[in-house]
Amino acid sequence: MDYAASDLTPRERYKVLTSFILPRPIAWVTSVGPTGVVNAAPFSFFNAFCEDPPLCMFAANRKPNGEDKDTFLNIQRTGEFVVNLADEPLARAMHESSGDFPPEIGEPDYLGLKLAPSTRIAVPRLADAPWAMECKLWKLIDVNDDRRLIMGEGIHFHIRDELWDDTAMRVHMDRYHPIGRMFADRYCRTDDRVVFPAAEGVKKS
Repeated sequence: MDYAASDLTPRERYKVLTSFILPRPIAWVTSVGPTGVVNAAPFSFFNAFCEDPPLCMFAANRKPNGEDKDTFLNIQRTGEFVVNLADEPLARAMHESSGDFPPEIGEPDYLGLKLAPSTRIAVPRLADAPWAMECKLWKLIDVNDDRRLIMGEGIHFHIRDELWDDTAMRVHMDRYHPIGRMFADRYCRTDDRVVFPAAEGVKKS
């Protein structure tokens, strides 16, 4: 089958993209509202794109009623956020935090998630996350006034001690069990892994 993107509705294009570009990493973003409420929301249109400076990007669409999401409003106002990653023990709470919460109710408080202070920004991180990156807003890109691409510069990293070999600068993959997003309410584990020998390319004679 093949489709011209222009022949599909936005919803149909979304289904084509999210059905095949997977699994996708999930940015579990914490931000702070104007009254100090800590918001935590997952975004699976997300990835890291650069190491110098360390840049990540995620996409935040509007709510079904057309209003902006709390995460976008908070970041637009403060210029700060934390990208937390979820592993298997946190997966259900991460999923539950995607529900509809009013601005005055913070997902971490409602779901019993522990917070820890960040080092260089005012936004706290999720204390039990295996990895978290404090971010300063780097750039906002408006897409059709419907979706915002939020680019952040990572300025401080937090790693759960038992996951990291700080001598080799390498993760202990046997101890790290991240969760990936499939589509709709489906997620995947990442423990079934394949290792190939180093690629050699064309051998010179």
